[in-house]
Amino acid sequence: MKFIDLDRQYDVIGKEIEERMHRVVESKQFIMGPEIKELETALAEYTGRKHAITCASGTDALVIPLMALELKKEDAVFVPAFTFFASAESVVLAGATPVFVDCDSSYNIDTDNLIYQIERVLKEGKLVPKGIIPVDLFGQPADYDKLNEIAQKYNLFILEDAAQGFGGIYKGKKACSFGNVSATSFFPAKPLGCYGDGGAIFTDDDEFAEKLRSVRVHGMGSDRYDNIRIGMNGRMDTLQAAVVLPKLKIFDEEVERRNAVAKRYTENLKNDFVVPVIPENKVSSWAQFSLLAENKNQREEIIEKLKEKEIPVMVYYPVPMHLQTAFRYLGYKKGDLPGCEDYADRIFSIPMHPYLTEDEIDFVSEALITVLK
Repeated sequence: MKFIDLDRQYDVIGKEIEERMHRVVESKQFIMGPEIKELETALAEYTGRKHAITCASGTDALVIPLMALELKKEDAVFVPAFTFFASAESVVLAGATPVFVDCDSSYNIDTDNLIYQIERVLKEGKLVPKGIIPVDLFGQPADYDKLNEIAQKYNLFILEDAAQGFGGIYKGKKACSFGNVSATSFFPAKPLGCYGDGGAIFTDDDEFAEKLRSVRVHGMGSDRYDNIRIGMNGRMDTLQAAVVLPKLKIFDEEVERRNAVAKRYTENLKNDFVVPVIPENKVSSWAQFSLLAENKNQREEIIEKLKEKEIPVMVYYPVPMHLQTAFRYLGYKKGDLPGCEDYADRIFSIPMHPYLTEDEIDFVSEALITVLK
């Protein structure tokens, strides 16, 4: 059994992927070929955004808009501590300072703690609150109504990190349609993935979109050899666009299948584990299906027993960012963000992809329940 089975997906769309990649190779347009524009148009239409700008990775999809905002070291950007490193790393790479926020029972940013952290920063007076990077963790969109209220009150930008959330829905709107700007990743393990690294940025602001395109190519202006700002080499590979385009055609069907898998897991496991809860006003793209053990020791036992049955298990994320070595200079200590620290000790994820059979779901579920007994 595989944690994410790309082979089964390839059986469905492999022929089209091969044909598209062959056309790219024949054309020799490996950088910014016509498939890039085709994909950007399709992504903008899918999300309902005016502009979609592809880039080289999900990390670049965060760094590019933060660079375009011209942040300074004293600018504070609020980031949940319970997520992948890139969400906060991007803030530092763009020259600003991350301020970490606890998570709630959805594993997303805790809006009450967000308000507390903003007020704390204002009271201390060392940093200037500038923005929020909410993360649509494990596929579930964050609470954007509440986040918009907070952003308006404190005059903050919102950069939606939908690296895991692409395909999710909040109150009828697709992920990547929220905030001033949004970002996603096409890393192969993501709900919509390529065969390498890739990402995309979304906005409705025409002027900002042009700035993003400039930053993506070394800060280029109208003359490619007269760069008007500091940028980066953040272009998406045309071959990767050739992979994502066929996947986008079947993506909604795959999200439906992911939700069917999650529903069966939930029915099987809800009496024995803390299972994810998705409110009626949301649809998750189920990047992961995560459960909570009682404690770290029980989690280790569960992982060991499942490995004996050749069932892969992953832990996202064993160390919250405020306790990671790279951010030690910020001065956080254990106990500062108790919610995410607790989840980091207890959480684990089981196989999740659109092509799991009912028998496989039941096999994993029965193995989990057996470990507890």
